[in-house]
Amino acid sequence: MKKLTLLRHAKSSWDDPVDRDFDRPLNKKGKRAAAVMGRFIQRNGLRFDQILASPAVRVIETLEHVEEASGQAMEPTWDRKIYLASSATLLDVLRGARAEADHVLMVGHNPGLEDLVFDLVPDDGSSPARDEVETKYPTATLAEMTLAIDDWGDIAEKCGTLDRFTRPRDLDPELGPNYD
Repeated sequence: MKKLTLLRHAKSSWDDPVDRDFDRPLNKKGKRAAAVMGRFIQRNGLRFDQILASPAVRVIETLEHVEEASGQAMEPTWDRKIYLASSATLLDVLRGARAEADHVLMVGHNPGLEDLVFDLVPDDGSSPARDEVETKYPTATLAEMTLAIDDWGDIAEKCGTLDRFTRPRDLDPELGPNYD
């Protein structure tokens, strides 16, 4: 069995005048949400053997805040293919994960991450949290899955169970949509 945790980047700013979407930084709420999720990672003892991440500025900044709050070194492999990737592309990236990595953290963007959950987790009632993903996969949210594989090269559709889906607002209500 392998473990896969997905983290969507925290909320970014549309107010900063940057030339490219790739360069958008986090806003104040995003920085706070990333720190909240970092503390959640620390409290729950989540440890990652490999981190695969988009090199977009908002992902880099998300990981910086998660690292600071969790006290855990985040040493990602930056992969441009993850930036705005489809689920199929994300599956290909995961197939290249290190064989000895039992728990991989992938940090990226929607709709790819949300679609990846839908592709990996069957809609058969075995993962009640899947319905929450269907409602919305907010920024800075973690989706933790167990995959019925022993080798990352074998990752395929419907091989997973969604163990936990944690949104920043679940941990701090002020990070919910009504507190902008």
